[in-house]
Amino acid sequence: MEAHKSGTAAATVDDDAAEPLSSPVRSHNEWDPLEEIIVGRLDGATFPSRHPVVTCNVPPWAGRLLGLAGGFRYPRALVERARRELDEFIALLLSLGVTVRRPDAVDHSRRFGTPHWSSRGFCNTCPRDSLLVIGDEIIETPMAWPCRYFETHSYRPILKDYFRRGARWTAAPKPQLTDELFEPEFRAPGPGEPVRRILTEFEPVFDAADFVRAGRDLFVTRSNVTNRAGIEWLRRHLGPGYRVHEVESRCRTPMHIDTTFVLLAPGKVLVNPEYVDVDRLPDILKSWDILVAPEPDPIDDRLLRVTSMCGKWLSMNVLMVDEKRVIAERHHTGMLRALERWGFEPIPSELLHYAPFGGSFHCATLDIRRRGTLQSYFD
Repeated sequence: MEAHKSGTAAATVDDDAAEPLSSPVRSHNEWDPLEEIIVGRLDGATFPSRHPVVTCNVPPWAGRLLGLAGGFRYPRALVERARRELDEFIALLLSLGVTVRRPDAVDHSRRFGTPHWSSRGFCNTCPRDSLLVIGDEIIETPMAWPCRYFETHSYRPILKDYFRRGARWTAAPKPQLTDELFEPEFRAPGPGEPVRRILTEFEPVFDAADFVRAGRDLFVTRSNVTNRAGIEWLRRHLGPGYRVHEVESRCRTPMHIDTTFVLLAPGKVLVNPEYVDVDRLPDILKSWDILVAPEPDPIDDRLLRVTSMCGKWLSMNVLMVDEKRVIAERHHTGMLRALERWGFEPIPSELLHYAPFGGSFHCATLDIRRRGTLQSYFD
């Protein structure tokens, strides 16, 4: 199948074929040599519809803005700047020999609902959130934002193709997302207040982006989109062959691990000094090098400061091509220099204007196939 196309064409499985299918999905960690990846799409993107689970992660003024703009298209100028950067990033991946797949374009302004609620959509810019790859299995996650309820449908042609070619395809239980899932009087903690989260344990919910993988060990942060029940669902689903470790986050609005705790290579993990107390990391990491992220470079872009849903630590949102090469934001020169000091080979690229749509290089992608085998990287 041609790279950089929507997955509308599908390979046909011959029921009488003698040879067993070989799964096109195979990724065990964050650093094995990258062979195939899904990259998100900006077409039809709308501001997320207002809901407490959405607004708890943004400043109060931004929450009020979502009450007016939710369900409406992002400004064309913002989309086009992000699209130019995304196209250059895709060209970079192709030049590195990586196969790129894209979801279908979707009109996210269309209203949908369940018997309990209705919403409009958001975007399919971040496949890292809604899909989790563990070995040869791809899992649709039970996300907590109502506006993302049907987001994986834009990936269904690709998922069907992978399934026909031998991948395992699982969907976690679809959540009800009723009021019982959310703390009714929740407000984000202020400075000096203890961390608290909006989710109850009414049902399992989680975003895949709250997990990172190191072979038989996964690390997760509990957040405003991932609860204990969601973590436990995945732990039981994976079974005794895997271990799931929780990384405690001090972020007052926790959402996704990839600006908090980033696995770079065997024995090397990048941590956010604002969100992580290195003395409270899981004991299993004692033999690893703990690399502390440098203070991010300030970005002098007024539009981004107003529209970005991501904090300053998006400088940590990097994508490993292999154990040495790493794609990182060219504007964050401090991070580029730090990666070089730690023995990596940074590949500068630009995805700065993708931040209003949910992230950077790691968020915008889902590594489908990396060349490697399932291993344990801890004693």
